[in-house]
Amino acid sequence: MGDRWYQEAVVYCLDIDTFADSNADGVGDIPGLISRLDYLARLGVTCLWLHPIHPSPNKDDGYDVTDFYNVDPRFGTLGDFAELLHQASNRGIRVIIDLVVNHTSDQHPWFVSARSSPDSPYRDWYVWADHEPTDRHQGMVFPGEQHETWTYDRTAKAWFYHRFYKYQPDLNFHNPEVRAEIKKIISFWLQLGVAGFRMDAVPFIIELTEPGHPESPKDFDYLTELRQHVQWRRGDAVLLAEANVEPDELPQFFGDNAGSGNRLHMLFDFMLNGRLMLALARQDPEPVIEALRDTPKLPEGGQWATFLRNHDEIDLSRLTAEQREQVYAQFGPEEHMRIYERGIRRRFAPMLDNDRRRIELAYSLQFSLRGTPVLRYGEEIGMGENLDLHGREAIRTPMQWSYQPNAGFSAAEAEKLVRPVIESGEYGYPTVNVTAQRKDRNSLLSWFERMIRTLREAPEIGSGSTTHIDVPMPAGVLAHRADGATGTMVFLHNLGTEDAVVDLGLLADEAELPIDVLTDRSYRELGKMDAVQINGYGYRWIRLRRGPLG
Repeated sequence: MGDRWYQEAVVYCLDIDTFADSNADGVGDIPGLISRLDYLARLGVTCLWLHPIHPSPNKDDGYDVTDFYNVDPRFGTLGDFAELLHQASNRGIRVIIDLVVNHTSDQHPWFVSARSSPDSPYRDWYVWADHEPTDRHQGMVFPGEQHETWTYDRTAKAWFYHRFYKYQPDLNFHNPEVRAEIKKIISFWLQLGVAGFRMDAVPFIIELTEPGHPESPKDFDYLTELRQHVQWRRGDAVLLAEANVEPDELPQFFGDNAGSGNRLHMLFDFMLNGRLMLALARQDPEPVIEALRDTPKLPEGGQWATFLRNHDEIDLSRLTAEQREQVYAQFGPEEHMRIYERGIRRRFAPMLDNDRRRIELAYSLQFSLRGTPVLRYGEEIGMGENLDLHGREAIRTPMQWSYQPNAGFSAAEAEKLVRPVIESGEYGYPTVNVTAQRKDRNSLLSWFERMIRTLREAPEIGSGSTTHIDVPMPAGVLAHRADGATGTMVFLHNLGTEDAVVDLGLLADEAELPIDVLTDRSYRELGKMDAVQINGYGYRWIRLRRGPLG
C-alpha cells in the first residue's frame, strides 16, 4: 500500500500568482514561493497543494491549460519548479499539483488541430456531435455564467461538448489515446518529484459523454487504472479528488477491492463542509453529528480531506433549500456575497464578523475531525475578501505579508498587480499581515502554529477512528473522540454562546492522566471528568491516554 503519509498531513493550498512575487512584475512566481517556504514550515505545513501551474490563457484562473508538460512562464521555468520540489523536501514539505484533465483550453494545440479538419489525428480527442444535441442546455457547472454545455464550432462544422465554459472543450475519455496521454502527463510530473495530484472534476473525467444523454455512464474502472499507474511510478504518491456527488456514490470513488481501496486515496468532504457551515450558522452541533453518523465506511487507506474554505465558493448544494437559507442569512446575507445559486464567495474571518473566538472554534473543530485538514492561504492570518472582484476572484487576492506597499507581495506598481491587494478597512494589509502577527504571541497566526503543532502530536486524529460521544450534552456542545494506535483524544466544542458544564464521567475508567493540550482559555484540572467546564465558543482538546487500550 505504500507510506500513508497523507493521513497525518497538514495541507496548505495556494495560487502561485497571488502568493509572493520575486521579480516585481506584479505576478507571484515560483522563486517567490521558495522564499516563503520557511514561513510554511514554521506554520506546520507538511504538504503544499498548488493550483494549476501550466501555461494558460488564464481565462479561468489557469484551469484552461494549453500545455500539460510545462510551467506557465509567468511563474518561472521547469528548472524553478524542480528547485521548489528540492527546497520543499528539505523542509519536510511534499508538493501536490492540480491535475486538470477533464478539458483543455480551446487554444491547446490538440483542439486547434481537432477543429481544423475531420481528418485531424486529434479530432477524436474531443467530444463532437454533428447535430444540435437535445441536452445542449443541461448540466451546466456555473449557472448564471454558463448557458450551455454544447457549442457549435464554425471551423469544425460540428458541436463540441464542454462541461465548464465554452473555451474549455472536454476531452473524450472513450478514446484510449486520451487515456494513455493522461498517464504520460502523470508520469512526467511524478518523475520530476511531485507527491501526487489534486484531481479536478473527477466525476466528469469518468463520464463517457454521449450527445443527448445528460446522464452518461461513468467508468469507475478508469480510476482503478490511474491508481495502479500512479502506484507503480511512485509508491507513496497520492490522488486527492474533487467529487461533489451523492453520499451513496462516494464509496465507488475509493474502490472496494476486498476491503482495501484500489481507486482514489482521498476525497474532499463536501458533505461535512456543508454541515459544518450549517452547524456554525445555527450554533448547534447536530448537523456535524449527522455528518459523522452518515459518513460512508472507507476502505483501508481511504481518507477524507476536510476544509472550511478552499479556492472555490462555499458550496451549499448538498443542503436543503431551507438549510441553505439559514447559512446564507448568517454568512452571506447580501446577494453579491453569493454565487452560482448555491454558494458563498467570502473568506472565513469576515463571515464570522472577525470574531476571534468563533474563528478559533471553527478551525479547532475542523482540524480535530476525522481526515486530513486543508488550509487555504491567508486564512491563518484572518484575511478578508474583495467583493468588488468578479466571481470567485473575491477570495483570490494577494497574500498579505507586511506593512510595505502591496502588502509585501510585490514591488511592482499597484496597477500591475495580478489582482489588487486589500488596502483599507478591517481586513486591509496595514491591519492584517504576517509581520504584525509574527510579533504578537496572541495573534491568530501564533494560534494556528500552536494548534497545528498540537495536531501533529495527535496522529490518532488523522489515522485513527473518530466517533461522536453520545451522552446528554448542554445545548450547543459537541463531544467527539479519536482513537488510534497512539492513544485517545477527546474534543469538546461549544458552538453556542453560553458557558456549559459537561459530564464525561463515563470516560474516567479509560483515562490515564487526562490533560488539556489545546484550549481557548485556562480551565481547572480535569479530575474525574464528571464536571468538565467549557466556555461559550470554547474548545478543549484533551489527551485521555497514550498507547492502545488493553
